[in-house]
Amino acid sequence: MQTKTAVLGFGNPVRADDGVGIYVVQTLQEKLGEREDISIFDMGTAAFEVLFKLKGHQEIILVDAVINSGEPVGTLFKLPASEVEAQIEDDPMVFLHGLKWNQALSYARKMLGDEYPENINVYLIAVEDTRFNTGMTEAAIKGADTVIDILYKQLKH
Repeated sequence: MQTKTAVLGFGNPVRADDGVGIYVVQTLQEKLGEREDISIFDMGTAAFEVLFKLKGHQEIILVDAVINSGEPVGTLFKLPASEVEAQIEDDPMVFLHGLKWNQALSYARKMLGDEYPENINVYLIAVEDTRFNTGMTEAAIKGADTVIDILYKQLKH
């Protein structure tokens, strides 16, 4: 069976470097084209939709910005999602307010049960500038380009 991979990019492209996840998925889409074994999603700042996009994929890759990491802008972190998966909140109002993707993963685990993919990795790119601005810094673009190179090599087969 062929592994089906989903790549989800998060961020807000009008908040400077916060758009790195969107930049990554848009560039990967251009480089890889349409493929049956790869789903590429521009998630913007949405997260609840993650729950439904995970079904049917055996491998999930999330790309997002991380602020206040203590590392230079553009520094790349790769870690299994289990290290950043947030605890489920039992607050019924959680769905009416912002839900972050790390919380969404916890809900997905609960909702999908045995269908929850175990191979989930997160690429975080260190950023500083998240002010209202449509351009990204060169350092953030360099970090995003590193992620693009890594994922392209992994997925181009």
